Amino acid sequence: MLHHLSLAVADLDRAAAFYDAVLEPLGYVRVWSFPTAVGYGPPGGGDRLALKLRPDRPTPPPSGFHLALAAPDADAVRAFHERALELGGEDLGAPGLRPEFGEGYFAAFVRDLDGWWLEAVVRS
Repeated sequence: MLHHLSLAVADLDRAAAFYDAVLEPLGYVRVWSFPTAVGYGPPGGGDRLALKLRPDRPTPPPSGFHLALAAPDADAVRAFHERALELGGEDLGAPGLRPEFGEGYFAAFVRDLDGWWLEAVVRS
């Protein structure tokens, strides 16, 4: 249903470095860059996620909103989580099975450097 989603960030260089690292194990890369925005998606494809500079300090929505990113496998979920924490992200849930979300639901949760709640997930 969704074509793409944009997130506001306070420091584009810092946010892009974070997303470059955490999206790579999930199979997503930077597909375009401008001075005030960057886009991510599958290699050779269009953007599915954009980061847009909003230096007036973006405010993520209150609890209830999060962005779930498809992962190819559990190892990618683990790498996503590990890289996010190494780069200053906040742990909101270590990699593991989440039976409350369905059989084989393996996910990890982090908060990025601007406060956005992210999930990497695969169903096995």
